Amino acid sequence: MIRLTLRSLRAEALRMLLSALAVVLGVAFVAGTMMFVDGMRAGAYARAGTFDRHTDLGVYSAGGELLPPTLVDRVRAVDGVAAAAGELTNTAGLLGADGRPVLGFTTLVAIPTEAALRSYDVVAGRLPDRAGEVVLDAPTVAEEGFSLGTAIRVGGTGGAARPYTLVGTVDVAGTARDVGGPFVGLVGSDALALTGERGYGRIMVAARPGASVAALADELRAVAGGDFSVKSRQQILDEAVEDAVRNLGMFQMLLLIFVGVAMVVAGFVIANTFAIVLAQRTRRTALLRLIGATRRQLFGAALLESAVLGLVASALGVLLGVALAGGIQLLMSRLDVPVSGGSLTVTGSTALTSLLLGTALTMCAALLPAWRGTRVAPVAALTDAAVQPSRGAGRVRLSFGALVLAVGVAALAGAASAGQVLLVAVGGVLTFFGIVLFGPVLVPALARVFGWPARRVLGTIGELAVANTVRNPRRVAATATALVIGIGLVSAFVVGGRSTKDGIERSVDAQIGTDFVVVGIGQDLPAALAGELAARPELGVVHEQRSTVVADVEIRAADPALVARTLRGVLAGDAHRVGPGQVLVHRELAQARGWQVGSPVTVGGRSFRVAAVVTDDTPGNGAPAGHVIDMADADFTALFPDQRGVLAEIDPAARVSAERARDAIEAVLGSYPTVNLMDQGAYKKMLTGTVDMMLALVTALLGLAVVIALVGVANTLSLSVVERTRENAVLRAVGLTRGRMRAVLAVEAGLMALVGAVLGVGLGTGVSASAMALLARLGGDFHVVLPLGQLGLILGVAVLAALLASVLPARRALSRPVVEALADQ
Repeated sequence: MIRLTLRSLRAEALRMLLSALAVVLGVAFVAGTMMFVDGMRAGAYARAGTFDRHTDLGVYSAGGELLPPTLVDRVRAVDGVAAAAGELTNTAGLLGADGRPVLGFTTLVAIPTEAALRSYDVVAGRLPDRAGEVVLDAPTVAEEGFSLGTAIRVGGTGGAARPYTLVGTVDVAGTARDVGGPFVGLVGSDALALTGERGYGRIMVAARPGASVAALADELRAVAGGDFSVKSRQQILDEAVEDAVRNLGMFQMLLLIFVGVAMVVAGFVIANTFAIVLAQRTRRTALLRLIGATRRQLFGAALLESAVLGLVASALGVLLGVALAGGIQLLMSRLDVPVSGGSLTVTGSTALTSLLLGTALTMCAALLPAWRGTRVAPVAALTDAAVQPSRGAGRVRLSFGALVLAVGVAALAGAASAGQVLLVAVGGVLTFFGIVLFGPVLVPALARVFGWPARRVLGTIGELAVANTVRNPRRVAATATALVIGIGLVSAFVVGGRSTKDGIERSVDAQIGTDFVVVGIGQDLPAALAGELAARPELGVVHEQRSTVVADVEIRAADPALVARTLRGVLAGDAHRVGPGQVLVHRELAQARGWQVGSPVTVGGRSFRVAAVVTDDTPGNGAPAGHVIDMADADFTALFPDQRGVLAEIDPAARVSAERARDAIEAVLGSYPTVNLMDQGAYKKMLTGTVDMMLALVTALLGLAVVIALVGVANTLSLSVVERTRENAVLRAVGLTRGRMRAVLAVEAGLMALVGAVLGVGLGTGVSASAMALLARLGGDFHVVLPLGQLGLILGVAVLAALLASVLPARRALSRPVVEALADQ
């Protein structure tokens, strides 16, 4: 049986080619992902000690607080310490040669002045030795055309940009401090002054030659006290590697989720392929049974065939995975994304895991078709039937499928009212499995409905195509279901992404009532910025959004000219009366405290009066929903002078054009490179840019699952052509032209793809609608928004790809002469 099975597999290699392609693509995704992450992990280990090459010990705060500069002096005075320096890592802003902020997230680091602790690779010049000196990364210096000795303006939260002399350039590419933007290195005192911080993140210590590092660590613990910890160099490296590997593990888990989707789709394709192939071997199987082969032997032969196919396809997938991982690394380097690690890493465990996974997937997918294929009576060999007749699904399966489908839809519909995120996921999964189980009824019915225009327009050709599509309900259901997974997930992300963007834009409209906004880049706005902007005569309203939480109540700064624009409703009083001593109280807080218009309110030891009871759509920020008090900017500043915000709203003064107002704002911001000026449209685009990026990434990752499903459409059609060889020959003999035969197969492929795509879009839209309804109930202004253009494009691409997939099966159907095809048994 083994020899016969291998001969059979070799003889029918072309039939299994597309099925093998599904395995190749799935395994390539697995292997490529693992190899890419292995390379990143190896790079993480190599980079872990980049800036601690000369650090013997490190002093850290046990609670994460900053370490005071005085502690650095005490550590430096310990016997056995050769050098000690505080290190601070923060963000900053850099003005380019044209006086405008350099784009990108700028990393600011305090660089030790002690030679014994310096671990930076200097490209040109030297590291800073005293206050007023700065080093930058080499790419930024080259792009901006800076030269050594020139004045470079750097700014931070501590105030306006200050000039520093450029004394050198360093190489930080590929390190933890390469985050895609400029790198700025200052001495410790300058870094503290620029950022406004009161201490360092850690203290680096170099031991004297011959000193016992362990004994020195004990002395440092005694000097630092119980609130601080001392770590050895090995501990520092181990924790750096652990953090990097943990982040990589999360990244790998995210990728493997999409890998799992692709493998599940490949499993559907493989199972359908074996079901068709084994059905076409009915007569051969019956002959083997007639001459004495047992069911166990036939079952084992089918599994052996699937194992060989899976092993060969998996080996090819591993080779393709190497190319895929290399392509990802090249793409990351071209896009200047700071996540690529060392060289491409191919380990034996990765190759073995991929081989085993692909082989096991193929064998598991072939189990049920193989078991069914052995249930052929020997008497079937004496009949003229060359193919096992198609059977519909059993009543138990259909009844259970209808029940599961109904429960899934009900879970999606009730998730919002129940307030349970889990119900959205459960509803989506149950709905999908309901489609799988009820598919033999649902898919043919939809194929008949969608095939009606083809029957009306194409006549006999359309009738033949629809009849062929629904001939075997299980087969067409399995083919369409493979598409449902990938397109369903793509549609869910597309609809969810568009709905989220729409919700964000509505939220901006509700919260921002001005033409311009100034946003801090990775940090709060500088303390003096709002005052300088307000002093410009071209600007009418300048309001820095600030808030804090006191006793579970959110206290917000409000501008009388803006507050009424963003309110949803005024329940009592006059919202325009907010001002000195007058506050707005939101409905939920007023009800909880029994406050009304005119009621006294105490905040921070000061007494205020309720000017109005209001309501709005702004989500809470660390306090129960609706527990909010809005007070005038001046009152907020008096109570919380150190509280800063990340955004300021700005409107032009009366009779001042938007262009003049923008020029005035830019004139002030020229000294503050840590902030960015945007109008409302640009601000919305900034907030939704991440959604677009994530949507593009997810669509690309899920695209492989859709490709595999379309391979399944081509595979099903190709094997069906073999099954209908004599039937197609009869049609050609009675006058069906080659062009019409191609049209029949094209319509058949298009119907299968269209049904699967429509079900996938419906499933994805339902999941997104349920999620949006839940978010709206939890407090956000979210509603489902259907991007009809994108959904139509998904349907169109799926159908077009299916039409292209019908080309090879059609060529195969027409390749044999009619007489020879009529003689096929």
